Amino acid sequence: MKKYLSLASIVCVSVVLLTACGEKKSSSSSETVKPQQTYKWKLVTSWPKNFPGLGVGPEKFAKQVELMSAGRLKIQVYGAGQLVPGFEVFDTVSNGTAEMGHSGAYYWKGKIPAASFFAAVPFGMNAQETNAWLHYGGGLELWQNLYKPFGIIPVAGGNTGVQFAGWFNKEINSLDDLQGLKMRIGGIGGEVMSRAGAIPVNMPGGEIFSSLQSGALDASEWVGPYNDLAFGFYKAAKYYYSSGWQEPTATLEFLINEQAFKALPTDLQEIVTVAARAVNDDMLSEYTARNSASLKTLVEKHNVQVRTFPPQVMEKLKATTKEVINEMAANDESVAQVWSSYKAFYDDIRAYHKISVQAYLENRQ
Repeated sequence: MKKYLSLASIVCVSVVLLTACGEKKSSSSSETVKPQQTYKWKLVTSWPKNFPGLGVGPEKFAKQVELMSAGRLKIQVYGAGQLVPGFEVFDTVSNGTAEMGHSGAYYWKGKIPAASFFAAVPFGMNAQETNAWLHYGGGLELWQNLYKPFGIIPVAGGNTGVQFAGWFNKEINSLDDLQGLKMRIGGIGGEVMSRAGAIPVNMPGGEIFSSLQSGALDASEWVGPYNDLAFGFYKAAKYYYSSGWQEPTATLEFLINEQAFKALPTDLQEIVTVAARAVNDDMLSEYTARNSASLKTLVEKHNVQVRTFPPQVMEKLKATTKEVINEMAANDESVAQVWSSYKAFYDDIRAYHKISVQAYLENRQ
């Protein structure tokens, strides 16, 4: 009998022992790993399903979240009327019937007067400036504090840029032409038009065309060339006014049920937040590109007559806007707080943009 094992025998025994240990370790590991939990959310919107820009944004968001989460968070998007009416998005997210919503903050003006400032302020900041205020000027914190009593976390969810003044069935040559004018317009702009003599009407986008066509409306603002072409407003109204004043920006919002959000693990919370920020930036880029091409189609193919408001009308609207906002701030503490932050940022950024962006636009003429 040999006293020593051969080198080959030693190697063979070592391999067997290592393999056995590896199998045991692998088996032990597989027994401790638990499958990650998956989540299914509902997202309700104030827009028709897959409507260009506004309706596509939530769809992109849902796809990005599912992809980045490797399928752990799936979000089903519902257009206006599919699950709830467009103007019931806020309450639906607040009560937890849906985990998310996509809408515009000025629709909740009756519930939260200060909400309008996070959507659009007439003659106020544009999209670039508003995004800067929200994300680097304290605006987002004010917005989230405003919605917190309702169990909702709002974040910016898209932007259309400067919106057109709207579609009119008669020309606006003076302030007299606004008297008794039935116009679909909401938010602070609606109150301004009311004091200027018009009759503001608030209604979902899907009802505007038939109302213009039937005469229930004399005029309507909606978004701009990209969306207005899609709705076919040129078939229902003759004059298209480009004098954007009521919405120099239209910041859309993702509404997130706070309880549902906190139930997510931290990585999925981050995915939701980052995906919303991506959609916010992407939508503005899309509208910038599509509006230009759509206006060309409206004018050259459909013979739409583009008009601008006369100076006296614009001056009246601007002066009335100041009156409305000052009264709102005097009568509501939340409005006063938001307006103080908004105006301070606006004054600074306007001064800077006057010698940078505005100067450049004038110089490149």
